[in-house]
Amino acid sequence: MKLVRYGKPGKEKPGLIDADGTLRDLSAVAPDIGPEQLSPKGLARLARLEPQRLPAVRGTPRFGPPLTGTTKFVAIGLNYSDHAAETGSPVPKEPIVFQKTLSSIVGPNDDLMLPRGSTKTDWEVELGIVIGSRARYVSKKDALACVAGYLLVNDVSEREYQLERNGTWDKGKGCDTFGPIGPWILTADEVPNPQNLAMWLDVNGERRQRGNTRTMIFDCATLVSYVSRFMTLLPGDLITTGTPPGVGMGMKPPRYLKPGDVVSAGIDGLGTQTQRVVRFRA
Repeated sequence: MKLVRYGKPGKEKPGLIDADGTLRDLSAVAPDIGPEQLSPKGLARLARLEPQRLPAVRGTPRFGPPLTGTTKFVAIGLNYSDHAAETGSPVPKEPIVFQKTLSSIVGPNDDLMLPRGSTKTDWEVELGIVIGSRARYVSKKDALACVAGYLLVNDVSEREYQLERNGTWDKGKGCDTFGPIGPWILTADEVPNPQNLAMWLDVNGERRQRGNTRTMIFDCATLVSYVSRFMTLLPGDLITTGTPPGVGMGMKPPRYLKPGDVVSAGIDGLGTQTQRVVRFRA
């Protein structure tokens, strides 16, 4: 299933995309796409629906973040060896874990707002994992059974704030609009191998990133298991799994986003997203 939320910010409705690409309204059978709907029982109930019996949504409404009720937005750094090389960093011996703020989450095509005074805002196309079952000290063998589905993430990063202001990475990763997700959650039953998904990102129509999840240093099962040692993962929580090479920081000379730029990204089966870069607004 492709699960979505659509409508104006703060007033999104639940929906799904059927096999023909038609947006269908789920409002009559689900109050939202949240932890209850993403649990095994909730997904099984949605899977029993006949999409053609659901109302088709007219027009082209905005897609919002495809889930609500997230309690953690966990991110993994330097998880592709070629990306580590382009940043001049050693390959990690263990996953690098940091947090993106929940307030960074926006819809897949919402504006990307530069923080006040930013000069080094960068892009990162990533595979996101959506947790569906409580995971605490889960084994690698059992980890993917805790996954409800997968989605597309742009882990937007302000490199000066992240790397030049001392302390942790979080302040360069959690700015408003720095977490575009979606357009949809593709349920795990339709992703038999999350370690073979092609991914790409363009800036102003120019290809900047191209990669595949098979080159991750730590695969999805390892990441879910590892993170669950340090925090309990709950249905609706997100893990974004790192980016392939081609970020602005790694270019010679570095190139960063500026107002008016357009960032587009995609992953096999997970759709595409496009953000217009805008100046800070209160």
